[in-house]
Amino acid sequence: MTQTGGRTASVSRKTNETDVSVTIDIDGTGASTIKTGVGFFDHMLDQLSRHSLIDMTIDTKGDLHVDDHHAVEDTGIAIGQAIAKALGDRRGITRYASLDLAMDETMTRAAVDVSGRPFLVWNVAFSAPKIGTFDTELVREFFQALAQHAGITLHIQNIYGANNHHIAETCFKAVARVLRTATEIDPRQAGRVPSTKGSLA
Repeated sequence: MTQTGGRTASVSRKTNETDVSVTIDIDGTGASTIKTGVGFFDHMLDQLSRHSLIDMTIDTKGDLHVDDHHAVEDTGIAIGQAIAKALGDRRGITRYASLDLAMDETMTRAAVDVSGRPFLVWNVAFSAPKIGTFDTELVREFFQALAQHAGITLHIQNIYGANNHHIAETCFKAVARVLRTATEIDPRQAGRVPSTKGSLA
């Protein structure tokens, strides 16, 4: 795991199940190059990058002959580790954000505290086990891995919706938007760590 300058970082993670490489730029434009071998997941990660304005290059080789689980979870781990590394001591960040995001018939709420304390609250239900060939339960697995390894407190609630693709997509877009806001530099912080403790490590 290396920090490459500015608020950027690269992470490589290799196990018997996956080989994942991630490079991110927190202060990017939302440009992405994503190859996980899982089409729907690539689409969701593209949304995450585009709407957070975090540039992402992701290359995942996983044991897809088994299923998509390891590829999705380990990609979440690597992205989370890269975010944590890129943010460093989290000095000057806005830290908190929340948003209600609409997409057609669906509304999803996300809230984040870039706190250094990993926690996921997940209040999202899908009406079918799959979106195409993608297991809907893996949406939660991704965000669990992301929150744990980025060191963020993340709450996601689907308020209503009928289309499972829309429900999943609003989760990724809402999280993207709150990450964008919470990781932005707040000029009024004057470079301080936004905590009375003096540390978000």
